[in-house]
Amino acid sequence: MVIPAHAGPVMPGTLSPAEIVRYSRHLLIPEVGQSGQLRLKNASVLLVGTGALGSPAALYLAAAGVGRLGLVDADLVDVSNLQRQILHGEAWVGKPKLESAAARLREVNPHVRVELHPVRFDAGNALAIAREYDILIDGSDNFPTRFLTNDSAYFLRKPLVYGAIHRFEGQTGVFAPHLGGPCYRCMLPGLPAPGSVPSCQEAGVLGVLPGIIGSLQALETLKLILGIGTVPLGKLTVYAALDSAFRSLHLARDPQCRLCGDHPEIHGVANTETTAATTCDSHPSATMDSITTTELRALLAGNFTGVLIDVREPDEHAIAHIEGARLIPLKTLPDWFGQLPTDREIYVHCKSGMRSAKAVGMLLERGFTRVKNVTGGIDAWLRQEG
Repeated sequence: MVIPAHAGPVMPGTLSPAEIVRYSRHLLIPEVGQSGQLRLKNASVLLVGTGALGSPAALYLAAAGVGRLGLVDADLVDVSNLQRQILHGEAWVGKPKLESAAARLREVNPHVRVELHPVRFDAGNALAIAREYDILIDGSDNFPTRFLTNDSAYFLRKPLVYGAIHRFEGQTGVFAPHLGGPCYRCMLPGLPAPGSVPSCQEAGVLGVLPGIIGSLQALETLKLILGIGTVPLGKLTVYAALDSAFRSLHLARDPQCRLCGDHPEIHGVANTETTAATTCDSHPSATMDSITTTELRALLAGNFTGVLIDVREPDEHAIAHIEGARLIPLKTLPDWFGQLPTDREIYVHCKSGMRSAKAVGMLLERGFTRVKNVTGGIDAWLRQEG
């Protein structure tokens, strides 16, 4: 389906001499030309997240001359981000991602207006923020925010350009029920079970992959603004890096969808999926007994009589581990139930706290009572070492 230019009729205005030089390669393209470049100049895009996906998307949209870019992010730059989040550099570690992003985008194109929203995108502010932009780009790394971005786009009747990555595979598409396509909930009706889908933190991702997917998100956004080409409504593009292969999956609108279906049950952006916890630390299982890495260090430095279990995978353990920890990958934990002591304290850690929380839950269900989760996992342990 060819979609009319989303930004609407070209607004009054001209390109300055400096802009004509800057965008000359666009102006040579008949499908863009000066009128198309003016559409870009008068368009606005909101990027939810300035991390792995938001970085390349924001850079290319700024370079293309999209006149107004809104950025939503409340995180600080961490050194582990630099392997894939190309908006940020070493000098910005420990500083707000939005400050880093704004500085880089203004360097790329001073003609673009960069608007910063240094907050968590949540059900209380999502509609107010998103309402001011033509198109939404999902650069988030968790399911509650993806549902929230989708629901906001649906109620505001704005296209959502979706993207996701995992290790060597990524996917992207456009969700826009008001244009005749499905919404994100037609593909994924509800939240996956806790721990069933590892996060980028837990599973890892090849650094170049989000560059590919984020660039595709930028491309689909430009097509929407310009009204050119075919917008992939009802089509999910999946890229498998190890096979150097793209494939397309058909997505149909679900008549039973709780949001955009024939008999919707969701009537606002605050719902079960959008208000769920987005981090390991705020996961419902975090209400179980836990211990900080600082407290764990103190225990290990004394007369430690407990058992410390590492539920990561062997390759993760080989990179970094806590001396004395017993490696029992999560998937093999049930095999060890009969060999673990019931009369001693058991402490469980993983990379950041999600898998260990699940392991603690499994142990509690099995009847172990003296079990604690190490919050923050080895990531927090290593940060303390500096």
